[in-house]
Amino acid sequence: MQLQQHDLHHEFPEHREEINALKTSDGHFSKLCDEYHEVNRHVQEIEEHDVPITDFEFEILKKQRLRLKDELYAMIRAYSPQ
Repeated sequence: MQLQQHDLHHEFPEHREEINALKTSDGHFSKLCDEYHEVNRHVQEIEEHDVPITDFEFEILKKQRLRLKDELYAMIRAYSPQ
């Protein structure tokens, strides 16, 4: 089964430059990116390897990933290069 990619460059390919610029210039954005990628890796591992987890815990992880993605997207949309 092919799993959907959820890394930021796949989620927002049209914002690749903004993502790269923010990662290097905004510490908060970079920290959120790291947190997003860690949660995303955890979700992908669970999906790929059928790791035992309750549905409730899995939904919490996916909601956390979504919350982080929403926050990152808001920062990407608000970004304006100097």
